[in-house]
Amino acid sequence: MFWVHNKNYSKKSYHTLILNKKTMAKQTKINIEDIRGIAKIITDATINVTDLVEEVHIQVIHPPLLKSTPVQRLITDVSGFVYDLVRFCTKLIGGGLEKSLGTLNPKLNIGISMGEKETVLAILNGVVGDYLQENKNPLAISMALRQDGEAIDFDKNKIAESDKKVSGKILLMIHGLCMNDIQWTWKGHNHGEILAKSYGFTPVYLHYNTGLHISENGQKMNLILEELIENWSVPVEEIVILGHSMGGLLTRSAFYYGEQNKQTWMKYLTKIIFLGTPHHGSPLERIGNYVDRLLTALPYAKPFARLGKMRSSGVTDLRFGSLVDEDWQGRERFEKQTDERKVLPLPKNVDCYTIAATIGKLGDNLKERTVGDGLVQLKGALGKHDDKTKDLGFKAENSMVLYKANHMDLLSDKRVLEQVEKWILSSTNRVGF
Repeated sequence: MFWVHNKNYSKKSYHTLILNKKTMAKQTKINIEDIRGIAKIITDATINVTDLVEEVHIQVIHPPLLKSTPVQRLITDVSGFVYDLVRFCTKLIGGGLEKSLGTLNPKLNIGISMGEKETVLAILNGVVGDYLQENKNPLAISMALRQDGEAIDFDKNKIAESDKKVSGKILLMIHGLCMNDIQWTWKGHNHGEILAKSYGFTPVYLHYNTGLHISENGQKMNLILEELIENWSVPVEEIVILGHSMGGLLTRSAFYYGEQNKQTWMKYLTKIIFLGTPHHGSPLERIGNYVDRLLTALPYAKPFARLGKMRSSGVTDLRFGSLVDEDWQGRERFEKQTDERKVLPLPKNVDCYTIAATIGKLGDNLKERTVGDGLVQLKGALGKHDDKTKDLGFKAENSMVLYKANHMDLLSDKRVLEQVEKWILSSTNRVGF
């Protein structure tokens, strides 16, 4: 999910974790479009905070179940005028700033170093990515297939002329919530780069807005992979997908939509390897939903429930692991819900593997059941469920438990690499489409 949850990294190692050498050499700066996006967020945030303060004010002045006096109503009317004035001025200033910035060159750099810009954008999109897209904010991430932090140009000649050797064997790497493709390099280690050198793959990284519904990203991924197949500079022989956390859920969603549309890329998919994927959702999101409902039920705390409801569609999809549109369309995503999602089985004709982590040691059943890797429960990452209709049924030989490891260790632990290498080398028994 995302790196700040782990406290064991020094400031020096931080830069190694976030940016590889080539990306660091291409450090970006804040440009006018970035400033416009930030200004819009600040404007909207100021208005939302004003709404929140006014709502609290009303709750205090007009206690629930008690009749309001004329004086109380007068106070509310006067304060309401003030709040309206604040909102009006904020919109006026924000609109003026937007127009002023719009007259400048959108690519004009202002000279502020932003080596960590990609990381900040990934976190922002994970938390409020749906809001950014809905409001056409320039900070919203658009899905792209990338290498070295840059989008791949689908022109066949440009792919062929790149400094990387292009293979017909593609290793697709898909990151998790609030992360980006560059962060596959973790503690100076990158599973994809090592597998590429050892087994002749070309690593390709999917970069996407993790704040959108998983099903929305799944449909986009389905289309972008079809484009990749059509434009790859050499005949595609095989696709292997390595998905971390939410990236595994996105893969299952994309496969579903690819199957619905009988897409070509699925014919080349031989293996999917899941790393710490919350197949049945995350307990943290379920707790968050409970807190929302608790705050809403308390009269004076009710306004603050709005703060919790700022979290993105991508985050709320993790309550149960929703993968298709039907799981969320026509439903209020912050209301109490039971697990009524459409359960997608593991893809047929594709070898599926999963690695789950737990911070406990072998035999520490309490940590396995409750804590897991710190973000994802062990049982869920293994695809297991008490309801047999929801159990994904991973084969025992296709599953691994990584002990004394947290969610982010899955990106750098050598035990993970060793197991993935064994699976990569294993024979593939597939039935043609």
